[in-house]
Amino acid sequence: MWNRRPDGTLVTDAAPYRQAMPLIMPGRNEAAVYFDLEVDLARTQPFLDDWNRAHPEARATLFHLVLWAAGRVLQARPELNRFVAGGRLWQRDGVWFSFAAKERLDDGAPLKTLKRRVDGLSFAEVVTGVRGDVRAERSGRESSTERELRLLVKLPVFLRRIFYSLFRWLDALGLAPRGFIDGDPLYTSMFVANLGSLKMSPCYHHLYEHGTGSLFCVVGRAHEGKATLRFTMDERVTDGLYAHRSLELLRGLLEDPAATLGQPAVATVGALGADGDGAGSWRQDHRPASGTTAPGA
Repeated sequence: MWNRRPDGTLVTDAAPYRQAMPLIMPGRNEAAVYFDLEVDLARTQPFLDDWNRAHPEARATLFHLVLWAAGRVLQARPELNRFVAGGRLWQRDGVWFSFAAKERLDDGAPLKTLKRRVDGLSFAEVVTGVRGDVRAERSGRESSTERELRLLVKLPVFLRRIFYSLFRWLDALGLAPRGFIDGDPLYTSMFVANLGSLKMSPCYHHLYEHGTGSLFCVVGRAHEGKATLRFTMDERVTDGLYAHRSLELLRGLLEDPAATLGQPAVATVGALGADGDGAGSWRQDHRPASGTTAPGA
């Protein structure tokens, strides 16, 4: 029981100094380090343009590409998919990303937070899944997390604190109910903020002490053929060299997606190649597919 949580398995082979880090730095934000990744879009944007001409029903943006590529990196570099809970280091089950979407691009419009598992998904599946999530949330549907919070805030403040303290205590022991963890977007491998969709430059974001998120990524707007991604990482999960090499792997996937996915062509969304990413299955016919362009996610 003590070596297992609903969302992860205890890491037992980490070096002693790393196992001691949660004692030295109990909070995520005092252990936060920051990385910039500048991406050259010279080959990225033409790939996305070709994809969107071939798949007008599932238009992709740099944001979708970041989610797909980061999912592959976290699978290949699993130390980045670890988290600290209860003063111990855990390996997360699955690669989960959370992100936020405004119902409308207006001041005061509700902000919806979504969570999706991405390990093993093709690029087509990431695009269609994320776009579907955003459409569902913008429809006004209330999520389970929102229902729970709505009930919580009806209680007096002192009772809210008691219930939340009880939950934090259970979570530290690995006894928090799976239903709460699975639905909570802050129990995630990485939270991704797409400021590029708002034409904004990227900022450095804090980590959340609630939940288990050890990574935060902010995607900025494309400008003069480049885009900057800014990352915040809990350094208790791994070291800087491991993180740097992981970012270089991510850069390669983002700057030349066709090397992994193959050139987009007229094809059915979800047609997969041998590696599950679409490479090798696309017909090399670059005539635009017919159909109505769907709004971007």
